[in-house]
Amino acid sequence: MGHREDLLEGAKRCLLEKGFVRTTARDIVKESGTNLASIGYHYGSKDTLLAQAYVALAEGASDEWGVPQELPGADGSLERFRAVVAGITDSLGKPGSIWHLSIELVTMGDKLPVVREYLAAAQREAGRGFIGMIMGGEEPPADDPSVDTLGKFFSVLVLGLIAQHTFDAEYSPSADELTEGLRQLMASARKAE
Repeated sequence: MGHREDLLEGAKRCLLEKGFVRTTARDIVKESGTNLASIGYHYGSKDTLLAQAYVALAEGASDEWGVPQELPGADGSLERFRAVVAGITDSLGKPGSIWHLSIELVTMGDKLPVVREYLAAAQREAGRGFIGMIMGGEEPPADDPSVDTLGKFFSVLVLGLIAQHTFDAEYSPSADELTEGLRQLMASARKAE
């Protein structure tokens, strides 16, 4: 691995151990075995490096969610929704979970403008990923209108779930409870039509 990759891996470990605000450039250098100048050369700034490390962690997190490769149920079904949400809820309390970093970003975003800007763009991609998992098939193109509706819906739901678990893990809903709530909402909407 070169310095660029070493820095990214070191930044990931620092994020999981210390979070955004408490991670210093020296922490990353020590963890990666590189030097301070490498951060500026390869990433421009410590904050940009941390943002990219967070995105890399988030992209890899779906593998750790326990979401099966072959999801049950038909595309867009409640069964499939439940399987994806169960993977997320099951991972919330695990050691090394990246979810606490999401909450740190929400609360400290205005103090981390470079990170916030970079991750705002990445959030749109997360919505596309949720659409692909739950609705089935390929992720829609970035300009597909569903990214601004369904993608945002799934992203807000997941962020709310993370916030609730962080605030009060005992009251945090299970995948079964969220799926039942969605089922009730859908049934009510059908009656109202």
